[in-house]
Amino acid sequence: MKFFYSLLWLAIFFMGLLATGCRGLPVQGERPAQADLAEVGGQLQTNLPVLSATATVHDAVLFAVKNHPAVAAAYADWAAAVANITVARSLPDPKLSFEFFAADAVSSLMGGLTTDIPGPGKLAARGAEEAAASRAKYFQFEIVALQTALAVEKTFYPLHFLDAKIRVNRQSLALLANLETLARAQNEVGRATLQDVLRAQMEAEKLRTETENLEDSRRLLRAQFKAALGLRTEQANPPVPQVAEFTEANLDDEKWLATATNQNPRLQALAAEIQIAEAAIRMARKEKTPDFSAGFEVDAKAVPAVWNPQFSATLPIWRDKLAAEISAAQNGKRAAEARLSAAQLDLAVEFATQTYLIREANRELTLLRDRLLPRAGQTLAVARSAYRSGQADFLNVIDAERALLNFQLDKIAAQIQREIARAELTLLVVGVPPAGTPGLKSKILPPSR
Repeated sequence: MKFFYSLLWLAIFFMGLLATGCRGLPVQGERPAQADLAEVGGQLQTNLPVLSATATVHDAVLFAVKNHPAVAAAYADWAAAVANITVARSLPDPKLSFEFFAADAVSSLMGGLTTDIPGPGKLAARGAEEAAASRAKYFQFEIVALQTALAVEKTFYPLHFLDAKIRVNRQSLALLANLETLARAQNEVGRATLQDVLRAQMEAEKLRTETENLEDSRRLLRAQFKAALGLRTEQANPPVPQVAEFTEANLDDEKWLATATNQNPRLQALAAEIQIAEAAIRMARKEKTPDFSAGFEVDAKAVPAVWNPQFSATLPIWRDKLAAEISAAQNGKRAAEARLSAAQLDLAVEFATQTYLIREANRELTLLRDRLLPRAGQTLAVARSAYRSGQADFLNVIDAERALLNFQLDKIAAQIQREIARAELTLLVVGVPPAGTPGLKSKILPPSR
């Protein structure tokens, strides 16, 4: 009877362990990572901005960051890395064992419990390595979110340019219709030939065909914009924002570059890789410490019950293996440091490229707005007046009209070049997320001059 009572209490003990479970001690950085993950997870795929006919580019950017599957995938990778912190710092599961000796009858029934105990500091080192890995995954998530935001702007502004070009073409068609009427009037009074009328008609036909091609290309650009928002093919086409949000930013290159060096997410991800390598070095050095196993067995049939404690330890005797593990970890750190240095060089080049494009666009806009466009308008007016009085050739009027058209398109192209370069600079180089994007740290642009 005592035998059955012993088995009963042993079964109750283990069932209690399974029912209640155990929790380990969190390592540094584990709980903040879990809190950040929960905060971001509560914002993705929820409260999507409504993309109405009055939606802005900023609304489209927020929608894409919350909705795009690439962002969701990067979030899931980050979530897996955060969960791995708990896995790495936890003790191995204990092992329950039973054995018995029997001949004609059961002479011994042994029940036991053993657990493996990693050497001092090993669990903390493993947890620190995974915590650094989760930090790197966060910055990868941030990079994907910023790239998604940039993709929206890089697909919207070509659409805006297309619409503007179609609008300018239609204005030019109206102007050519007026020129054709003028050429007919001049022909009727003998101041021009029918050739001028035909030239106006040919220019108008060319412009109509170009406009039709532009309108046809809108389908491709809308598909790119829809994909940038993370919408599937079978979903309804989103409305395209009607207003382009152009900025007039003056750059303080020194302050912007310092900000980019401090908060660029790619650099921060590479810095986290160095932390991973440092944790791997600490872990490799701790491999010299033995791991342990402890437990007990009890013979439930013995009277009184016999308890047998057990203890064992690993013997880390393979010094060449230990040295190789340390060497591999150290070289991994050197590689991570070299990648960070290379990325810093690339960042400086990319910063110089985008700031140059912004300054170039600003100079082009100043030239067009202040000098070329006003003069082109005056030139066209003078050419039309001179043609009406028979003092100028019709080709002069056509050339003046073309120049005005080209300058108008050049102005829009310069605005778009500046806006895309600004987006590249602020999002991917400096690493400043659009206001309100979920989970991304609040960052402040350096002040302009």
